[in-house]
Amino acid sequence: MAKLELKDFKVKPGKKVSLSDWKPDDDGGLSKSDGEARLEKNLAEVDELQMRFWANKSRSLLVVLQGIDTAGKDGVIRKVMTALNPQGVTVHSFKKPNDVELAHDYLWRVHTLCPGKGEISVFNRSHYEDIIVGRVHGFLKPKEIERRHQQINDFERMLVEEGTIVLKFFLTISNEEQLERLHARLDDQSKHWKFSINDVNERAKWPEYIEAFESMLSTTSTDHAPWIVVPSNRKWFRNLLVSEALLGQLSALNMKWPEPAEDLSKITLK
Repeated sequence: MAKLELKDFKVKPGKKVSLSDWKPDDDGGLSKSDGEARLEKNLAEVDELQMRFWANKSRSLLVVLQGIDTAGKDGVIRKVMTALNPQGVTVHSFKKPNDVELAHDYLWRVHTLCPGKGEISVFNRSHYEDIIVGRVHGFLKPKEIERRHQQINDFERMLVEEGTIVLKFFLTISNEEQLERLHARLDDQSKHWKFSINDVNERAKWPEYIEAFESMLSTTSTDHAPWIVVPSNRKWFRNLLVSEALLGQLSALNMKWPEPAEDLSKITLK
């Protein structure tokens, strides 16, 4: 079976990114059946490792999912993250800020939702959304965008230095694939709830979004929190690559089961 090299999908810090460097329909040299079998194996291992992570309560993990509409953020959560024990996992989706949130700095609502020790938090869209939307729709000036990119780098560095692992995934699909997925939502009544008229308006801004994403990836992929670009035309490969990164990160911690607080050898059960 082909070996996936995560380094091939990581954005090198300081590199000017062109999303065309990654093929959205990449399959890693695997067949769908092999990929799905490998995914199931990965998730079984992740389940065990997450229990150790939860039991140790020494580190925390933040998973960031970003991508253009229909890229598959919900799909990753449904197919990958639901393999985890829900006791130690939370999922947050950042929508348009409300009045209370707008009265604070843009990272205020984000920091309070970061994971505690032993926890995994998944951001379905994230603190990057305030920059992407602001850039595409002209709410932010270039100097403000540059400043926020640096602030986010500093914010993530602080999280890492305080014990949080930051895993950032950018899901990339082709323009044609997005169109096909939007049509699928229109053609399937069970998916109408996913569709918004605004999706049509946002699709018209595809070039602006790609430019904003490339700038984001170029500026905010760091040694402490690098971006992983996930080719997502093939949903099974998208899920596999995310599981590979998650498994690799948890395995590298080499966590053992914590020692009991008391000497259990003296306990007698009758």
